[in-house]
Amino acid sequence: MDVVRRHIQKLRGRIEIRSTAGRGATFLLKLPLTLAIIDGLVVGVGAERYIVPLFAVREMFRPGEDAVWTVQQRGEMALVRGALLPVIRLYRRFQVAPRSENPREGVLLVAETEDSRFCLMVDELIGKQEVVIKSLGETFKQVTGIAGGAILGDGRVGLILDLEGIFSQRRTDAKR
Repeated sequence: MDVVRRHIQKLRGRIEIRSTAGRGATFLLKLPLTLAIIDGLVVGVGAERYIVPLFAVREMFRPGEDAVWTVQQRGEMALVRGALLPVIRLYRRFQVAPRSENPREGVLLVAETEDSRFCLMVDELIGKQEVVIKSLGETFKQVTGIAGGAILGDGRVGLILDLEGIFSQRRTDAKR
């Protein structure tokens, strides 16, 4: 197992082990998305473009009146199909100027990671595109919430989102 762990770490991945006495163990190998092709949903936030891996998007909708509100001790939430889901405003996460801060003028994406469901608020949906994931190099290696970059159809660079990183950063920010 030590050899496997070292090789996974060389690839910038990690191993999680979950063990239950008398039932066994689960080994989770997580590897970065480098030089892979994925279907992505291109979204706009202000003048910026981001790519959300399509496999993680469950639904998208334009919120109605009072769809997003602040719940004490839990931050902004949206009621989606009977469940309260946290809302992450992408413009705040990456400190870019949005077209509007009003949720009714944006779009909510219901995203799902391995163990979380949440809403990601963006300004607009631009379209679906198959993208080749490119590494952003050592400079951006430690930026939480970014899995890589891709060149979009119009020649612009879009950042590919790491939704698990974005959600875990939300938890870290909430503890501060």
